[in-house]
Amino acid sequence: MPSESLIPIASKPPGRRFAARLAVFYGTLFGLSGTQLPFFPVWLRAVGIDPSWIGIISAVPAVTRFTTLPFVTSLAERRQALRGALVVTTLLSAIGFALVGLRHEAIAVFAAYVVTACAWTPTVPLTDAYALRGVVRYGINYGPVRLWGSAAFVVGALACGLLIDYIDPRHLIWIIVGLAALGALASLALEPLDRLPPKAAMSHDASGLLRNGSFLVIIAASALIQGSHAAYYIFSAITWQAHGLGGLTIAGLWALGVVAEIVVFATSPRYTLAPATLVVIGGLSGLVRWCVTAQDPEIALLALVQLGHGLTFGLTQVGTMELLVRHVPPHMTARGQGYLTACSGIVGSCVSVLCGAIYARYGQGVYYLMAAMAGSGALLTWLARHRLAHQPQSAASGGAT
Repeated sequence: MPSESLIPIASKPPGRRFAARLAVFYGTLFGLSGTQLPFFPVWLRAVGIDPSWIGIISAVPAVTRFTTLPFVTSLAERRQALRGALVVTTLLSAIGFALVGLRHEAIAVFAAYVVTACAWTPTVPLTDAYALRGVVRYGINYGPVRLWGSAAFVVGALACGLLIDYIDPRHLIWIIVGLAALGALASLALEPLDRLPPKAAMSHDASGLLRNGSFLVIIAASALIQGSHAAYYIFSAITWQAHGLGGLTIAGLWALGVVAEIVVFATSPRYTLAPATLVVIGGLSGLVRWCVTAQDPEIALLALVQLGHGLTFGLTQVGTMELLVRHVPPHMTARGQGYLTACSGIVGSCVSVLCGAIYARYGQGVYYLMAAMAGSGALLTWLARHRLAHQPQSAASGGAT
């Protein structure tokens, strides 16, 4: 994998303008995630939603990733309206989060969140598609632009963590609404994309991917390891707050994980291990991380464990993407990503609901299930490592195995 530093950065004003506005938009997008992911469950708990319902509500975005999301992205692509789709989805997201904040009953919050998630979850894949069009059009460097999203996630989590010590947790939703509104405003500044010339669309049968054993192993292992973060995403802030940790400390713990993730992404071009080995390391790291987390460790050990996020999430992601490049032919890349997203959504939604029920009864014991999932993903990849070491696909072969 070539280092992103070798990719030329656009020197012309249109390219710089495109990159700058996209970087701001990425910042608002992931700044929202930095507040919503750790603190939305805290708001749910603060307004009286019980843990079982918190698990169900938190599962909604995962469900929309394999139901409505593919239709939204497909429609935007067919109409060549990526920028327009981003304007509409971010605006609807801001309105949706506001509607969520006006309701405190579990059923009403759930219904409003379903509508919100249908608009909100497509924004990241739509933005990535828009960014890649800019890479081709202007020759911009994707890495430094996308990096602002990760940095904004950390800033959002820290800022919200600081505020939680000074405001009623029942008002946290309005911080989320404000950031969603900023995203909607930032979308208006995005540069329009050139329309692609009409071409005769060549259809490719992607059903072969689902008959490819290597591909199925890749998406299943990724779904298991990445899905093992479910309990952490939903209940970590609630648990740490119950143990007396302040909002800024909670945000700092989350930020440690994201910083470790950024370091892994930044150094990934230097990795020489096989992609399957990276996934195995990520899964085994998850096994250790969640077993330690289940023990309610002291703050110093907890901070060390949080750095493991760079391995459990970041390294798994790097290995998975490299495996997909090797085993999915170029003309099926989008569909391969779609199948990966759908598989992750199915696993994530089921696990989120299960986590809510287990946490309500066993508390931190839910992390043993997460450890089992991560370990299973590592084992699955290890057993298929020889098959995954081959590179069957090429532009000419069409990916036949």
